[in-house]
Amino acid sequence: MGYSSLQACITDLEKNGHLIRIKEQVDPYLQMAAIHLRVFENEGPAILFENVKGSKFPAVSNLFGTLDRSKFIFRDTLEKIKVLVDIKNDPIKAIKNPFKYAGVGLTALSALPMKSGMGAPIKFGKCSISEIPQIVNWPMDGGPFVTMPQVYTEDTDQPGIMNANLGMYRIQLAGNEYIQNQEIGLHYQIHRGIGVHQTKANAKGQPLKVSIFVGGPPAHPVAAVMPLPEGLSEMTFAGALGKRRFRYFYDAEGFCISADADFVITGTVMPHENKPEGPFGDHLGYYSLVHPFPLMKVHNVYHRKDAVWSFTVVGRPPQEDTSFGALIHEITGSAIPKEIPGLHAVNAVDAAGVHPLLFAIGSERYTPYLKERKPQEIVTIANHILGKGQLSLAKYLFIAAQEDDPKLNVNDVGGFLKHILQRIDLTRDLHFHTNTTIDTLDYSGSGLNSGSKLAVTVAGETKRELWTELPDWFNLPRPVSGYKMAMPGVLMVEVPKHINHKDIDNIISIIEYHLQDEDLSGLPLIVLCDDAPFAAQTINNFVWVTFTRSNPSHDIYGVGSFTEHKHWGCKGPLIIDARIKPHHAPVLERVPEVEKTVDKLGEKGGSLFGVI
Repeated sequence: MGYSSLQACITDLEKNGHLIRIKEQVDPYLQMAAIHLRVFENEGPAILFENVKGSKFPAVSNLFGTLDRSKFIFRDTLEKIKVLVDIKNDPIKAIKNPFKYAGVGLTALSALPMKSGMGAPIKFGKCSISEIPQIVNWPMDGGPFVTMPQVYTEDTDQPGIMNANLGMYRIQLAGNEYIQNQEIGLHYQIHRGIGVHQTKANAKGQPLKVSIFVGGPPAHPVAAVMPLPEGLSEMTFAGALGKRRFRYFYDAEGFCISADADFVITGTVMPHENKPEGPFGDHLGYYSLVHPFPLMKVHNVYHRKDAVWSFTVVGRPPQEDTSFGALIHEITGSAIPKEIPGLHAVNAVDAAGVHPLLFAIGSERYTPYLKERKPQEIVTIANHILGKGQLSLAKYLFIAAQEDDPKLNVNDVGGFLKHILQRIDLTRDLHFHTNTTIDTLDYSGSGLNSGSKLAVTVAGETKRELWTELPDWFNLPRPVSGYKMAMPGVLMVEVPKHINHKDIDNIISIIEYHLQDEDLSGLPLIVLCDDAPFAAQTINNFVWVTFTRSNPSHDIYGVGSFTEHKHWGCKGPLIIDARIKPHHAPVLERVPEVEKTVDKLGEKGGSLFGVI
């Protein structure tokens, strides 16, 4: 739909049964987030909070909580925008099929940003940062955050909207050392578009002008998170997806203003000026901790007459950002595989926090005359994946050869892992990258942004039948306190919390000694954990615990391990130490007292009755 505003989208969703109103007064400290989380878990509708304590502005969340609702919002444009992205990824298609793609150029042209008059809705009024809903999602958060922002910056060398960047980077509105209403914190990684712009501004000794848009037509936040092809700007994409040109103007201070936004916060980032930002309950299911990040000096906060504050809640997947990812995949399709020769499919596993774990399928066509197939081409594909954009943040990469099973699906977590474990050669297929970068939000490594990677490359025939249950003879001695199968070929082993993490070598030695004379071919993976029943309860629990709580170079061991010409491998099961370490960030936990208030809203007569 060609929504002219967020309010127009809210009206349409409500009319069609996709939105509920919370009429009771709600507390932005923890309660609003708790309501959102509960509604999302029940695959409920979008939520309009009419009465936010401490603010005159209403708030909306869970707009993109299901893929079906996202498709409904963009029901008139989704197919056209998929064609536009497809043709940008492979322009030769337009030459081969000129009539099929005849309308693509017109779609892009009609979406070009449009400079608006000064009477835009956003010019209705101004407010202070403290008048905005001060939403705190998790109890240890350092303050209120903007969680659905569109952060706009321009290139100092090529100013103007067509070379600008629009990204979604979290914003801390208050707390820590920030001067209230005058300073806010920006959290982003330096390789992002805004980081490139800041680097250029720093080199010139100039302040970087930043505009933060909140709300507006729903196409705008989607554009801010889209991995777009080179040459397709976020603002053009927003116009095409939203069936409405991105309207903008510059205020008296030279800041770019989204005319259709609900709120716009403008300010400057001075070179090398930082303040502590965080903690923040993040999408891996843990808190990201306090670190210095760029400081933004606030200039103005604009809002429209019927302004609605838009927010989301992140935490252990799945969350609303999972649905965002599904929408992105719906639009881009197989864009990334097309950019890497031989790559057929890739999946950043949401249940493991996205960046910690990647699954991929590639071609294995090298030396077809050899009798024994082994990983060769997929090793080069793995290296290409780990050097590609956001994929470079991956910590574990499992890649299989398509020829071994053409039906293999990277989105089937259990099935894909079973395929890997049936074929893996632990003496050959493990490729470590040490002293490298990992996701800023991942605290399993040796420091901020620092850690290691493991590429597991598997090709060839099935080598083993995986255990589906433990044989009668199997047992592990103390100090192991329990163990349970998580899936075929994977055993979760619980180690008591009083065991010092520095003594892990002793635990490995005990396991290795105790099992040295047994046939363990059906058990290629053992995972040490804090709570075996929890970790083995579901496949999602298994991948979350295993891959968010381990650093490959430090936490991987093996029965019969060896190093040969700098290559590490093992002859028996691979052992991953996925216990929580002293340097790890705290796990996100809900507050029981707040959950009770949500329960009450779900009772008869409450706004959530029949929803949760």
